[in-house]
Amino acid sequence: MGFWSVLATLTVASGSPGPVYEVYAVEYARLVGFGADNLILGADPARKINGSMMVWVLKGEGRVILVDAGFYRQEFLDAWKKNVVGFIKPSVAVAKLGITPDQVTDVIISHMHWDHADGADLFPKARVWVQRAEYEFYRIPANLPKTGVFQSDVDMFDRIKTDGRLQLVDGDDQTVARGVRVYIGGRHTKESQYASVETKSGTVVLASDNLYLFENLERHRPIAATWDTVSNLAAQSRMVALARGTRLVVPGHDAAVFKRFPLVKPGVARIE
Repeated sequence: MGFWSVLATLTVASGSPGPVYEVYAVEYARLVGFGADNLILGADPARKINGSMMVWVLKGEGRVILVDAGFYRQEFLDAWKKNVVGFIKPSVAVAKLGITPDQVTDVIISHMHWDHADGADLFPKARVWVQRAEYEFYRIPANLPKTGVFQSDVDMFDRIKTDGRLQLVDGDDQTVARGVRVYIGGRHTKESQYASVETKSGTVVLASDNLYLFENLERHRPIAATWDTVSNLAAQSRMVALARGTRLVVPGHDAAVFKRFPLVKPGVARIE
């Protein structure tokens, strides 16, 4: 028996536990009447989809980690009032799990679009993790028009950096915490990322907007808003490989999340 085989056997025999997190999807608003062609490349533009706006909570290893932070600034509520209903602040939504804003230790920002990044400053003690290339690209004002990233949020990230809480991630397959890793996504933005987390059910992949809907995955269709359809499909395939199947790959805006996984409270599903 080789060295690595012996080491693996000893590790199993010792009963040394690996990291295990509880993972929850938490809805903070609903998306209504949204054109399918904005979500699925090549979809019928007349088809309308009702989706979910959510953040994800990871509890374990002495940490409370959010994947994405939603939004709350009035400028976005005003701009999207026709499509966003049932809004509550993400910091209020996670209170359904007994979490106060100052208990959140980390916020992983998948990308800097307003509906995923704007709420990062609602959690005043959290380290905020974002890809370095993403942050640096959108700090250039000429790169902002018509991107879904706004100066108000760039300024917020700068303030978080001044506070010493901004953690810039350098590239693919990086550790945020024991049992939690981030990966370069499918070019939804300049350098979007997604997360994997170890649970008792296996590896959960939280795709965020690198995968909008279960339909994207099941039909192997790219998201509509991507810089590169090839990389988006490659990211989908990698997510399935990481999760050892499709069951634990969680898309960013599919209301079916709250039907496919057990509800623990209204608007809160446990991913297992």
